Amino acid sequence: MNRQLKELEQKTEYEFQNKKLLSQAMTHSSYANEHHMDKSKCNERLEFLGDAVLEVVSSDFLYHKYKRLPEGDLTKLRASIVCEPTLALCAGDICLGEYLLLGKGEEATGGRERNSIVSDAMEALIGAIYLDGGFASAKEFIRKFILNDIEHKQLFYDSKTILQEMVQAMGENPLSYELIREDGPDHNKIFETRALVGETEVGRGTGRTKKAAESMAAYRGILKLRDEEQQAKNLCQKNTGGTCI
Repeated sequence: MNRQLKELEQKTEYEFQNKKLLSQAMTHSSYANEHHMDKSKCNERLEFLGDAVLEVVSSDFLYHKYKRLPEGDLTKLRASIVCEPTLALCAGDICLGEYLLLGKGEEATGGRERNSIVSDAMEALIGAIYLDGGFASAKEFIRKFILNDIEHKQLFYDSKTILQEMVQAMGENPLSYELIREDGPDHNKIFETRALVGETEVGRGTGRTKKAAESMAAYRGILKLRDEEQQAKNLCQKNTGGTCI
C-alpha cells in the first residue's frame, strides 16, 4: 500500500483490512479507462453502495435527533447533508481529492477539485468502509465526518435563500451578486463572486460555476452578518447591563 493511502487512512481514522477496497474507492473511471482496467475496478460500484448506506445512516440519525420534525422537514434536512456540494465540502475537510487516481484528461481539467468527482469519491469511501468493516464502521465514519456541524451544512445548502431572508429583515438595501473574476479555459473555469447588501460587500466566494461561487459568497455573508449581530448584542448588553433584543 502506498504512502498516500496510508496517510488517508490516518485522516479518516479507519484502517482497512482489505487495502484493495480503499484503492478501488480512490480510482476514478477516467483512470480505469486510460489504463484499460476492468470497469468494475473503478469506484462507481462502491459509490452506488455508499450512497445507500449514507442515506440509511443519515435518516436514522436525523429521525432520532429531531424528534418533533415532520417528514417533509426531515427530508429537506437530509438533502442538505447528502447533496453533492455538501459532500464535496466534507471531502475537502480530509483533502480527499489529493488521493484520487484520475485520468490525464480529468487531471488537466481540475478534476481533483470538481464537486461531482470528490462527492462521488466520498460515497465510494463509505461503501468501501462498509464492505471492509461492516455497518458499524461505516456509521461511525459518517457520524464523524458528515453528520457533524449540521447547522453550518444546512446554512451552506440553503445559503442564498437564508441570506435573502436575513437581508429582507434588515431593511431596504437589496441583496445582489457581482461576478468579479473569471479565470481559466472554458472546460476548467474558476468564478469569483461577491455578495452585496446595497453597496456593501458581505461575503465573497469562488467556484467552478457562477452558482457555486454565489452560494459560497452567500454562506460567508450569513456568517458575517450573524457575527455582526452577535457583536452588537454583546455591546448592547455591556452598555445597558440587561438583555437586548
